[in-house]
Order: sequence, then C-alpha cells, then structure tokens
Amino acid sequence: MNDNLNGMPIYTVSMLNAEASSLLTSHFGAIWVSGEISNLSRPSSGHLYFSLKDSGAQIRCALFRFQHQKVDFQLENGQQVIVRAQTGLYEPRGDFQLIVTSVQLAGSGKLQLAFEQLKKDLEKAGLFDEVHKKPLPLFPKQIGIITSPTAAALHDILKVLKRRAPQIPVIIYPTQVQGDNAAAQIVATIQEANHRAECDVLILARGGGSLEDLWPFNEKIVAHAIFDSDIPIVTGIGHQTDFTIADFVADFRAPTPSAAAECMSPNREEYLNLLAQQLLRLRNIMFAQLKSYQDHLMHLQKRLQHPGEKLRMQAQQLDQLENHLLRVMRFYMNQKHEKISHCAQLLETLSPLKILQRGFSITRKKSGGVITSCNEVVVGELIMTRLHDGEIESKVVSS
Repeated sequence: MNDNLNGMPIYTVSMLNAEASSLLTSHFGAIWVSGEISNLSRPSSGHLYFSLKDSGAQIRCALFRFQHQKVDFQLENGQQVIVRAQTGLYEPRGDFQLIVTSVQLAGSGKLQLAFEQLKKDLEKAGLFDEVHKKPLPLFPKQIGIITSPTAAALHDILKVLKRRAPQIPVIIYPTQVQGDNAAAQIVATIQEANHRAECDVLILARGGGSLEDLWPFNEKIVAHAIFDSDIPIVTGIGHQTDFTIADFVADFRAPTPSAAAECMSPNREEYLNLLAQQLLRLRNIMFAQLKSYQDHLMHLQKRLQHPGEKLRMQAQQLDQLENHLLRVMRFYMNQKHEKISHCAQLLETLSPLKILQRGFSITRKKSGGVITSCNEVVVGELIMTRLHDGEIESKVVSS
C-alpha cells in the first residue's frame, strides 16, 4: 500500500485484487450455486473452464483436473447443474470466478443421467435382446390394459378397440402411473395379470408428460417385471418422441397409447376383406382339384374294362398261345422226324443185310458163333452160310 492521499490509502491493482480475493473467500467460503453451463472449454491440460448462467447473469468457473476426474458424467453446454465452489478472483485479470470442487446434475438432468446409466446396465444384462421378445398374438382372445382408470390414455385405447375390434373382450388392470408409489404398483399389477392369466396380451400405457412424470416407467423393478412377464407386453407411453426403459424391455413399443391399441386390434373390415379373398382362393383351389380328380377318373374309366371283355381278350390271347404252341410243336416234331429219318438211313446203309446184298456172306457154326478163321472148323463139321436171301448148310470136307 502506498502513502495516503487525503487520509485515504492508495492501493496498487495487484494489492486491490489480492485483498478482494481474500475478502470473497473469507466471506462466502464453500457455497452451492445452480445454473446452466455455457462457453465450455476443454484445454489439453485436463482443466475445464466454463460459464454458469441464469436468466439474468453469468459467472466464470474453473474446474481443475484433479476435481474434474471425480465427476462421473460428461459435462456439456446447456446442462443444468449444481456446483460446489469457492468464490475467488483471478487476480491477473481481476475476473470474479468460482473454483469448482464438485458438480452434479440438477433436476431432469440428474434423471436423464440415471436413465442412461440404467439403460446401459439393462442392455448389458440382455433385457433388451430381441431373442427374449415374445411373439404377439395375431388375433387376441382378450386384451388387458394396465393404466390409470382416470387417464385420457385409457379412453383413447378403448375408443380405438371399439372401432377396430369390438368383438375382443377387454380387462382393465388399474394402477398409478405417476408418483413415488407408481413403480411398485405397476410391478404388482403386471404380476397380478400374469397370475390371473386372463389375457393373451397386455397394454402398458399412459399419456405424455415430463421426464419426471414418466419416471415410474424408468424404474429397474418395472423393467424386470416386464421382462419376467409370461404374457407379451406392448407399451404405449407418452408421445412418439418419448422413450422409457419400459419401451426397450417390452415385447413391442408403440409410439402412443392409441397406436398400441391399433397394433393389437385386427381391423374387422380389413380382415373381412382378407377372409373373402381367402375364401375365393380356397374355392378356386377346390375347383381346380376337383377338375383334376375328374380328369383322372375319366382316364381310369377309359382304362377300366368290363369283366366279359377282359375274358374275351384273355380267351383270344389263349388261342394265340395255343396256335403258337402247336406251331412250335410241329416245328420240333419235324426236326425230330428228320433227324430220326437221317439216323434210319444211316442204319440201313450200315446194315449187314445191305452188305450181304452186295455179294457178301456170313458163315457160322451149326452151334452158333461166327467163323472168322479156318482154324475154327474141323473136317466133317456142319456150318451155316448166310446170304442176303437165305442160308446154306454145308459140311467141311477139308480145311
């Protein structure tokens, strides 16, 4: 501090900034400040610099690397946050600032962070996998609606069902869909519907609202109740742009309650037209099949013969076979006859009688036995000579 001027001390700029910083720190200490993040800067040092603003003012903030590492979410411009900080002055420039020591999301931002974390955990656990989605009935026998009995969403669903499929019975399972106790009631109602087993599909619905209003459908217990349900569940929660954890776990997500009723109710007129088309197609198929059978029957009738005609044909075939057999037998007999004649001719040619006719004779003893040598007879022995026309008896006078 320099000398006084007119009884007042004279400060240098550095001295003033230092004393002002000290006063701010000692007066405020650690404080909580809420606002919206803007002008976020991420230098390579790992520190973060940003402004915290509301509708009327803004203040510079610094979040140094060591404290930044303790923040469990990504800071972004536009986030509503609550920071714990020390007030101070950046003395080289004389800028009033907050030295932030911790950051947490405020209001819906905190809920959004919880939503993203639960979504990540349940997706990792497999609750969103398509393989676990149960098929929806094409023609529901009975539809259950889980919602508030006083909600406009229930009126919309019933209106759609009455228009599209008035023949399908509906059971309403009343439950809270907003407030601290809503999640537990939704779980109990889903379990009750499964225990009663009256319906083959359930519609879980409510109208639009803020993230806080829809929060019961983002509770972990509701997600597991939907996943464990034996009855398929269709969600129709909020508006088309609203997504809840229940939507990701459900077997089918409709963008609105009315859309949920649309997708679960077969349009009577559409199906009557479809039924008429199928009936016409069935008739055409039947007529074509009958025509095919008739053609086949006619073909069989042409092939089918009267028993008498068949007997006549078989008799004719028998005559033909008999004629053929006779021809074969004649041919065979002729061959055998020719062969026998040939053999007889050979025998006749070789017959001893034929030889005798050519001037030969056979001499044998009176007692029998052919004589082939002169030494076989003695003088005075009677012998017989066979000629072709008879025998001559002789007596041996010399040999």
